Amino acid sequence: MSEKNRCKPTSCPTPRGQAHQPTSFWMHDPDQVFRCLRLSDGDRFLDLGCGLGDYSMYASPIVGNGGVVYALDRSEELMNGLNKEANAQGLRNIKTLVADITGPLPIEDFSIDVCLLATVLHIPDVNRGRNTLFNEIRRVLKPSGQLAILECKKEVIPFGPPLDMRLSQEELETFVPEHAFVKIDSVDLGYNYLIQFALKGGS
Repeated sequence: MSEKNRCKPTSCPTPRGQAHQPTSFWMHDPDQVFRCLRLSDGDRFLDLGCGLGDYSMYASPIVGNGGVVYALDRSEELMNGLNKEANAQGLRNIKTLVADITGPLPIEDFSIDVCLLATVLHIPDVNRGRNTLFNEIRRVLKPSGQLAILECKKEVIPFGPPLDMRLSQEELETFVPEHAFVKIDSVDLGYNYLIQFALKGGS
């Protein structure tokens, strides 16, 4: 990737309510994250393990009326809450789906431009089921699509997952390519990091 297209580091804002809200959205600058993702009008964005749906709601106006945001989580309660919030904000292109991301995904083959896993992969059940997860992500991504993984650095900080659950950037860069992905970029987000992958052999 050329230098002019790389994501430029920015300062990290103060985390908001981490003890009470299961979201990493305010642990970093969301503008920077989405500059890296390079979503466009008409894209199809998949937010796996979306939780409260902050990333989904941010992506909604970017992909516009011609695009779709698929917000997927196993919590029906969280999906109901996201539906209410999206409706209140007039976001009509968010489709919430209740499903376990370690099983088959209710998404069509070769239909997704960008798939995001935001502070999800470190969860033990998800990490143990990553073979199925990555197989499914490969199935739903377009040949030109990308997988973006955002995780907390493997450092001691007073919020976020315990240190022994965290995945280092080096670990991701080792095991994700084993599933037919190739790293295309990475960026330091302060408390977190983001790594972007393309399909090996994709267009």
